[in-house]
Amino acid sequence: MGQANIEASRRVIEEGFGEGRIEVLDELCAEGFVDHDPIQGDQGLDGVKQRITEYKTAFPDLEFTVEDVFAAGDKVVIRWSGQGTFENEFMGRQPTHEKGDPIHGIGIDRFDENGKIVEAWAQWDVLTFMRIVGMLPEGAEAAA
Repeated sequence: MGQANIEASRRVIEEGFGEGRIEVLDELCAEGFVDHDPIQGDQGLDGVKQRITEYKTAFPDLEFTVEDVFAAGDKVVIRWSGQGTFENEFMGRQPTHEKGDPIHGIGIDRFDENGKIVEAWAQWDVLTFMRIVGMLPEGAEAAA
């Protein structure tokens, strides 16, 4: 199951978030799936799909790269980076039409016995993201 789980986690990042193909989540996530996100809090599958759609609307060229991935037991750990051009309004903020710095994050996906993701935890560079969308002034990461 380890390699199959790794491929599923990779597909969520690359196809789901990167390509905006939210239907892939229906294939890979179990009923009752819960995502624990530092900004959105706990969300089900519909909330994650909505979040992906919002990100892809605001950052149409958003791309994700999987930097590292490994499996242990029923979990997959994946380190990723993402970058895109802020082209459309997001969270009430007007676009800058600039490609921001890459955002880096780490996710942990827990799988059930059927190879479906039942729970996901994410930790990612929220401060850089908030600066990109104009919620923090330039250099605020250093002060924080």
